[in-house]
Amino acid sequence: MIPKVKTKKVKLEEYSKTPFFNEVKKLSKKLSKARIVHMNSAKEGGGVAEILKSLVPLMNSAGLKAEWILIPEDKKFFEQTKSLHNSLQGKKTNFSKKEYLKHLEKTAKKMKGLNADFWVLHDPQPAGLVDFFKFNSPVISRIHIDSSDPDPVAWDFIKDFVSRSDRIIFSAEEFAGKGFPPEKTRFFAPAIDPFSLKNKKISLEYAKKIIKKFKINVSRPLTIQVSRFDPAKDPLGVIKAYKIAKKEVKGLQLALLGLIMAEDDPEARIMLNEIEKEREGDKDIFVFSNPAVLNGISNDIFVNAFQTGSDIVLQKSLKEGFGLTVAEAMWKEKAVIGGNAGGIRLQIKNGENGFLADSPEEAAFLIKKLIQNAELKERIGRKAKKSVSNRFLILRLLRDYLKMFSEI
Repeated sequence: MIPKVKTKKVKLEEYSKTPFFNEVKKLSKKLSKARIVHMNSAKEGGGVAEILKSLVPLMNSAGLKAEWILIPEDKKFFEQTKSLHNSLQGKKTNFSKKEYLKHLEKTAKKMKGLNADFWVLHDPQPAGLVDFFKFNSPVISRIHIDSSDPDPVAWDFIKDFVSRSDRIIFSAEEFAGKGFPPEKTRFFAPAIDPFSLKNKKISLEYAKKIIKKFKINVSRPLTIQVSRFDPAKDPLGVIKAYKIAKKEVKGLQLALLGLIMAEDDPEARIMLNEIEKEREGDKDIFVFSNPAVLNGISNDIFVNAFQTGSDIVLQKSLKEGFGLTVAEAMWKEKAVIGGNAGGIRLQIKNGENGFLADSPEEAAFLIKKLIQNAELKERIGRKAKKSVSNRFLILRLLRDYLKMFSEI
């Protein structure tokens, strides 16, 4: 059996005051009852799952028939796809093509009887299914990662599968490399849902009330990073930046929110051990890895509270396909310090609606600058929210998909 993810029901009309609503309504009429199947590797814990939680029910509310299925769990497969993911982001790894293809061959057999008008395969994990499953309708490969400088062996391996798709979507042109036909290739960025629990407006008072539950002093400055524990997210660089900034910012605290929830990320625990070593017993560094610590608070409200109640939000990635956490924090009028990487550059114009940092030292300087200049922090935050409203809300993403389906 292929696992299916049940999503909440939403009403498209609730988004009527957000950009692109009228265009979505118009486009969706032409695609009424079109069957869309999205496939990825995890139902929670990553950016793809975060997007699909909102995109799939919105497609249904718009009159399409969308569903979300998963590649069945397999430890060896996820280990190999994590290595493949890292290779596509430029890190030399040894991934097993045999293990990858073996599990997808098994998966294809379990997919027998599934039908769709459009298939959307998210990221490299399901890409190889084109070798084993007979897709009788258009296939869209949606690559979310920063593949601007991939390992050539990994790139050639995945490119062979992806190039057989009817459309290939990247978040930015720099991620596409060479060799994909222009008529097949599309570029559109991910987006956030302004009405999700994670992004709905909560009061600063309520946010700080939740933060206090985790023994953090809300009267002292707090900087955070929300991301899985992954070398590409540079949590060790974040700790280094915090340590430098703390020398000049009295009482500075750091919270790393990386609850290990993704089934397809076996490396997270290894990274967590490195974080604990770098932490060196500093009681002002708070590391959240175990979902059990939430004690009944939903993960979405937990993240919302920290993004709302913190002073500075970091996303110091070295590689980043997009960085939903950047858009989430910007939507909450936060001045975000991002790594000068791929998808973060799509969102942040340095010095205008946020800041880009090339090193821990630069990030530390910006932490100090923003904490000591409240007017600058607030001005940047206002511009940040406006830019997300114009470019990175979920109806824009839905519009992009509908336009693409219409043209195939």
